[in-house]
Amino acid sequence: MRLLVGSVSGKRAVFAVDGDKAVNLTEAVTGIGDDLAALIADPSLLEQAQEKARELARGAKGVAVSDITPALPVSAPPTIICLGLNYTDHIKEGGYEIPDYPALFMRGQQSIMAAGQPMVRPGCSDHLDYEAELMVIIGKGGRHISEAQALEHVFGYTVFNDGSVRDYQRKTHQWTPGKNFDATGAIGPFVVTPEDLPEGASGLKIESRVGAEILQSSNTGNMIWSVAQTIATISEYTTLQPGDHIAMGTPPGVGHAKKPAPRWLKPGETVEIEIEGIGICASPVVDEAEIGREAAE
Repeated sequence: MRLLVGSVSGKRAVFAVDGDKAVNLTEAVTGIGDDLAALIADPSLLEQAQEKARELARGAKGVAVSDITPALPVSAPPTIICLGLNYTDHIKEGGYEIPDYPALFMRGQQSIMAAGQPMVRPGCSDHLDYEAELMVIIGKGGRHISEAQALEHVFGYTVFNDGSVRDYQRKTHQWTPGKNFDATGAIGPFVVTPEDLPEGASGLKIESRVGAEILQSSNTGNMIWSVAQTIATISEYTTLQPGDHIAMGTPPGVGHAKKPAPRWLKPGETVEIEIEGIGICASPVVDEAEIGREAAE
């Protein structure tokens, strides 16, 4: 099932998407609410939603997907964990050694925003970079999850742009500052449940671009650590919770590694991240000063 959380006429709801049309599950099924949290927490509610989506798709006109303004799939993810180095060629272009354990870091909720919302280049730096990534949304939580059972804990998959302010990322050995500027991590808009994708969302084309300029192009089958391996590894040290987000790292082609000069995102551009079978996450780039001016008006 393809899901979209968003607003029509100012009212937010959960929609089931079929092609360019969507049906409102929040109105059709009691208890769903206005984001995916309830569906994630209650597998029986998800089953009801799937059946209702099939029923509505047969008989309802629905709403055009283009008329829905996307919101975050989960309004407040409990934890956002990211892999920093998960494609061999990206590791090499960054000058790192290939690790024998995933490079993990965390993002705060202020750093993320919905697909379609502006990605903000901060006033203190023009080194805003893009990173196309597969993102996993955890369904069933747990600790010490085995690799063999890990995919049973996945609710769905979405698209992530791990926007990074590179000079701040390099200020310390810990990447926290460069990975946590406000409104730099775009998520969505679609969440696809596992039955509609290959196992572990492997083998999917993943690409970033600005207009006709292709910045990154790879395949999720090139990840060093699979979704199952990553869930098992993370759950060794922490209890995963329903609604947690895990970003699976980016392929080669990021801006800071471009030759002969880095390719930073600039205000006025729109960066798109696309993953085959999931969708496109598009973000217009704006300068922080412009956001400040708009707020003052």
